[in-house]
Amino acid sequence: MAPTDRRALVAVLVSVVGLTVGLVGAGHVYLREWRRAFAWFALVLGTGLVLTSIFADPLDATPESLPLTVTLPVLVLVSLSVYDAYSLGQRQAVGGSDADVPTCPHCGGALDPTLDFCHWCTQPLATEQSADVDT
Repeated sequence: MAPTDRRALVAVLVSVVGLTVGLVGAGHVYLREWRRAFAWFALVLGTGLVLTSIFADPLDATPESLPLTVTLPVLVLVSLSVYDAYSLGQRQAVGGSDADVPTCPHCGGALDPTLDFCHWCTQPLATEQSADVDT
């Protein structure tokens, strides 16, 4: 499996696992897209609250008693969130927003230029200073 597919599929898996505990946008958090994760969470939560207050009694509402006019839009938004995490994972792996970020030669993860090791796999990185000392 290509790293492109792996990153996108892990984002989908994290999204689905996050949904089981009520966290919409968990796949976006995995991809380090914090604003997007918060936006999806707020959109789905807000939509659910507004629709519940219009079409159901908010004080007596249980997930089983909610009408289709509430659950269907929320399910559509949740599905769009998962798809967005998948497409964002595809774009980032191909070279979207992380295209100019150097990657680790050991694991392929994006590197923080201020560190002398990979924070993903903890392998030390060869820096220009150590390369000058070796020569």
